[in-house]
Amino acid sequence: MKIYLFCAIVALFASCNSSQKNLEISKAEITSSEILDIKTYSFDVVENENITGKIHRFDSFASNFIIPRTVDVWLPKDYSADKTYAVLYMNDGQDLFDPTVDTRKPEMEIDETITRLVSEEKIKDAIVVGVYNIAKERSEDYFPQKPIDLLPVKTKDSLLQLVRAFNKTFEFNSDNYLDFLTKELKPYIDANYSTATDAQNTYIAGASMGGLISMYAVCEYPQTFGGAIGMSTHWVGAVPSPGNPIPPAFFDYMRNNLPSPETHKFYFSFGTKGLDMFYTQYEDDVNDVFKERGYISNNVFRNIKTEGGNHNVPSWQERFPEAVQMMIGK
Repeated sequence: MKIYLFCAIVALFASCNSSQKNLEISKAEITSSEILDIKTYSFDVVENENITGKIHRFDSFASNFIIPRTVDVWLPKDYSADKTYAVLYMNDGQDLFDPTVDTRKPEMEIDETITRLVSEEKIKDAIVVGVYNIAKERSEDYFPQKPIDLLPVKTKDSLLQLVRAFNKTFEFNSDNYLDFLTKELKPYIDANYSTATDAQNTYIAGASMGGLISMYAVCEYPQTFGGAIGMSTHWVGAVPSPGNPIPPAFFDYMRNNLPSPETHKFYFSFGTKGLDMFYTQYEDDVNDVFKERGYISNNVFRNIKTEGGNHNVPSWQERFPEAVQMMIGK
């Protein structure tokens, strides 16, 4: 029931379907001594007609911070240890590459898009790390935690009481989720893949609530992430309603925590149909916040309105090429 409060009508990213049809899978292992007390991770190498390149699929990437979950590491066809790759971390990982993982909707074709843009010399060589959501935990993992602390105590308590009337165990977990990304997952990726490890080659992306946590990740860890992509960023935070106190809390948080435009980039986009229509009212607010913080150049900040755009995967497919070129363009 908590999804109906914090992302009920945006629960487009659901639990993954474990069936994997027509896959050619081989077993492999990676070892590392750097990730806490965990020494070995096993993964499946996934290659099929739906994937351009290949995927290392970790079925249950262990963590001391969050519930273990699947992580896909997408590698291009010509991946080589002799090259160095930018890394794009993406939330809702089951929606990115492989339609056999979740057959209820199309995948975002991230692998095809990255491959095409690299071949056209529009972006750097890159790999993509897709972190799966756990449906029942998604709102807890993706809802930015610290902005809520900016609300008046009575307002904050009322919101939490409302949520816990439906789910007595609800707790904000986004800070733990970011600890997982920055203290467990990224060090492992950097230790075992040929990556450029600096922030100017490390980015994070997502849609809807995944856009919110991407913005939050850059604000909390500017030394780790050089920029964020938020498509259909769910500024309302919950079900749209008059007098919603959550968007102003997000904007106040960003005023106080956005990193320098000299070193970081933000790309946002929204449509005018479906759930996206509720974001149009915040277009000026978002623009004003970034302008106040010095994000003037189109090279470091965009907040794109797409007439007719919707809150769905086909719309995000259309917006992603511009977004990723802004982040890792040559």
